[in-house]
Amino acid sequence: MPDVEYLKEGASAERGRQPEVIETVTEMLETIERDGEKAVREYSRELDDWDPPEIRVSEGEIARASDELSDELKKQIAFAQEQIRSFATAQRATLTNLDVEPIPGVTLGHRHVPVEAVGAYVPGGRYPMLASAFMTVLVAKVAGVPRVVACAPPREGKGIHPAMLHAMSTSGADEIICLGGVQGLAAMAIGLGDTLPPVDMIVGAGNAYVAEAKRQLFGRVGIDLLAGPTEILVIADESSDVELVAGDLLSQAEHGPTSPAWLISTSRGMAEAVLADIDRLLETYP
Repeated sequence: MPDVEYLKEGASAERGRQPEVIETVTEMLETIERDGEKAVREYSRELDDWDPPEIRVSEGEIARASDELSDELKKQIAFAQEQIRSFATAQRATLTNLDVEPIPGVTLGHRHVPVEAVGAYVPGGRYPMLASAFMTVLVAKVAGVPRVVACAPPREGKGIHPAMLHAMSTSGADEIICLGGVQGLAAMAIGLGDTLPPVDMIVGAGNAYVAEAKRQLFGRVGIDLLAGPTEILVIADESSDVELVAGDLLSQAEHGPTSPAWLISTSRGMAEAVLADIDRLLETYP
């Protein structure tokens, strides 16, 4: 058994569904089920310091957000969207309907029918997660979903980050609401009367409370999956590209404080070089 040496260790973090998370989410969902938009607004004020006249984002707000972005950033967003759209379109083309008659009078087959409405939660409480809009809103529209509601949390009591708002709109969102976490998911899944009809399915990533809310709402609506914290493990030797390894580790660690990034290497020199390169990259990374 070879010796193992730890050059750096991350802070430990409790994993799994903690009882307080389950209890908090259960109470929130029950309150929102009972009190509707009133409860949603109370939680929004309490948790996000956010209580706008309208929960739904207006066309004017979307236009102003787009005007704040540089032409270069808009170009990068459009490029990323086109890559995801083209691949999703190619995937959709493989999902063909089937209709066969194995014996006279007996017809067998299947059809691919998109759901009527999808709620896409786009996380962004700490930092704008642009790609999440592409992977949820845009892909659902390519699949043929008639109504896609995009939902993102307010940033510092100022509404959705301009880049995220632009990304959700240009990805094809039919409606955009500014709500965070559990109250956002509940608003989409349960509905808010005439303000917001309920959706059939909720998708998207988020923190432990978001994941638990999706777990408890599953059955009332469909979900994509129960996603845990983003994580990455890189195995490298002395021949590996130091900057590539460092960049890969940071690309996942940036998702949040509970997203672990591991490097296992047979070369001490290579591992030390990666640690040094991470420090260097962090000086210039936004």
